[in-house]
Amino acid sequence: MASPFQVEKVTTLTGHRDCVYTLERAPENQKFFSAGADGMVVRWDLTNPEQGELIAKVSSSVYALRYVPERNWLLIGHNQNSLEVLDLEQKQIVKTIPLPPAAIFDIQYSAQSQLVFVGLGDGTLVSIDLEKLEVQKAVRLSEKSVRAIALHPEKQEIAVGLSDHQIQILDPETLEVKQTLASHTNSVFTVAYTPDGNYLLSGSRDAHLKVWDVENVYTEHVSVIAHLFTLNHIAFSPNGRLFATCSMDKSIKVWDAQSFKLLKVIDKARHAGHGTSVNKLFWSSHWNQLVSCSDDRSIAVWALTLK
Repeated sequence: MASPFQVEKVTTLTGHRDCVYTLERAPENQKFFSAGADGMVVRWDLTNPEQGELIAKVSSSVYALRYVPERNWLLIGHNQNSLEVLDLEQKQIVKTIPLPPAAIFDIQYSAQSQLVFVGLGDGTLVSIDLEKLEVQKAVRLSEKSVRAIALHPEKQEIAVGLSDHQIQILDPETLEVKQTLASHTNSVFTVAYTPDGNYLLSGSRDAHLKVWDVENVYTEHVSVIAHLFTLNHIAFSPNGRLFATCSMDKSIKVWDAQSFKLLKVIDKARHAGHGTSVNKLFWSSHWNQLVSCSDDRSIAVWALTLK
């Protein structure tokens, strides 16, 4: 496996007191947010990585964050039955939107429709009107969790990964199911459209990475055993040519986004990687740095440079 680039660990960020579950972009290219089981929401600066800034503290685990650029808000998925809307300018919670009492596994935001989609542990998908800051629709898609949501970059379609092993394709306005994809053999933990919208990628507890051909009615295009254990998250590089996957097997893998071939493995043995499950990735446009967070309470920053 000849890799076109080399990987170097830039730094390790510590300060969280428990597992770190999620990462999210910030207004500035060089900054990002993290959150996890300690309820702390922290802002980090890649140009000065030693010093994290605590910007919010909630009373339960946070699995999901979403930044809303037009309003400079950070949406915090608070697992005690609410979505917190944090105004980053004022540094205060401007609204608490009540939700059913279930874990919030994912939050996605459509700038076009001004809708926020929230996936809940009780199988409900909720759409929230950002103008009114209230729930617009809620639909129960499954007896099991909604784990992941992806918005198609152009079409009126959203993909939802469920713990009942299925992926459902929905209309974002009505939340009606247009199509069901069934081929994973365990919970679907992550879904992501390619930046051009031609393919949908999914990763599951069955350790498989699957690629679905959107233009060809979501027929299965590629299926590979990508990791040893659960595939937790998929993130695309800023230029869209690469994507990375991370897993409960403690590794991060980098893939070619056109051929879907594996290019690089980042792990503990070769790169002083994480010691436990790698939960989320954030691929920053700041020096093309890849950020990962883990159950080991740390955040790692990786530099990928062409050889």
